[in-house]
Amino acid sequence: MPSLGIALHADSMLYETAIAAEVFGADRSELAPSGRWYDVVVATPDGAPARWLPHLRAVPFAALADVDTVVVPSTDVLDRTPDPALVAALRVAHDAGARIAALCTGSFVLAAAGLLDGATATTHWLHAEELRRRHPRVDVRADVLYTEDGQVLTSAGKTAALDLCLHLVHLDHGAAAANALARTLVVASRRAGGQAQFIVPPPDPRVTDRLDHALAWARARLDQPLTVTDLAREAGLGSRQLARRVRAELGTTPLGWLHQQRIHRAQELLERTEASVEQVATRCGMGTATTLRRHFQRALGVSPTAYRSTFRVTSRA
Repeated sequence: MPSLGIALHADSMLYETAIAAEVFGADRSELAPSGRWYDVVVATPDGAPARWLPHLRAVPFAALADVDTVVVPSTDVLDRTPDPALVAALRVAHDAGARIAALCTGSFVLAAAGLLDGATATTHWLHAEELRRRHPRVDVRADVLYTEDGQVLTSAGKTAALDLCLHLVHLDHGAAAANALARTLVVASRRAGGQAQFIVPPPDPRVTDRLDHALAWARARLDQPLTVTDLAREAGLGSRQLARRVRAELGTTPLGWLHQQRIHRAQELLERTEASVEQVATRCGMGTATTLRRHFQRALGVSPTAYRSTFRVTSRA
């Protein structure tokens, strides 16, 4: 079971703290392949229970050295030096190998601890220039939703914090768990962060009538040759009508949608099965391993093998 600590510092903002508590602190064991979600603690300066999160066990900052992941919520006081005890605890946790994630302006706390020196990071766009000015050794990217640089992750403002939390769930429990949680929270599965290889296609917007039937029909036959004519027939539409509907409701073309679905199926197979790249190519309709590698690299920025090594679902202690 992955262990995770929410670092509740004096200036933590409620919204991002609540996001972390909702994603990691609620028991969602039914979504985890191992049947175990997260062992979550809230770290406070003296280990006193947090009034915001009374259902979570409280520990002092020093205990962050014992968790797998530390989440630092945003701060609304950027000109205040972070608590030295928290800064020290983050450094110790980082040196011990913990993954450290900052939500929104929580990146200022990580920067103060020196954990972002030489790293790529982001924060809310309103404060990106301030982060850059205060910490010139940080490579600040104001145009991305979240970044991952080694064991340190940062997110942009508000909703991007949820994107980063879902990304962490994807890393720990796989795409199926992240997508299921996103559906529970009524948000898109995952939006693209700072690195293309971590994109998971969001679920299709809900469509009605026979187009919904046609899309489900196609998903069940991705291993077979499929054409726009086939989709149009199942939808009871002409090819041009189908193209207009798919563009209006899904934001792409029929062939573009099919291609996205095949990439998505390949991701799921690489994560959750032992199938070879050749077998994955056949089962997702790409035909050959060479074709799959070319399209996979173009879409996600990594090879199928590299993707599997990052996201392969394994049982966790």
